[in-house]
Amino acid sequence: MNHDQALALVQEAITEIVPDADFTEIGPDTDYRQALELDSLDFLNLVERLSERTGCRLDEDDYPRLGTLEGAATLLAERA
Repeated sequence: MNHDQALALVQEAITEIVPDADFTEIGPDTDYRQALELDSLDFLNLVERLSERTGCRLDEDDYPRLGTLEGAATLLAERA
């Protein structure tokens, strides 16, 4: 999986949780959790979706990197 594919996967998974997410207003390094008002349960749901779709184990230590679109895409591209 390359970076662009990983980014598309992250955006798709976020859209399933927040259907009206507008990624034109969220920069690559913006904390999308705050911007989209995701609570901790929503975030854990997102992590689970990403883990299932990529086959990558995502631990609590990875959560800081998963907090931005760029960080999440880079992490997934590295591991997939």
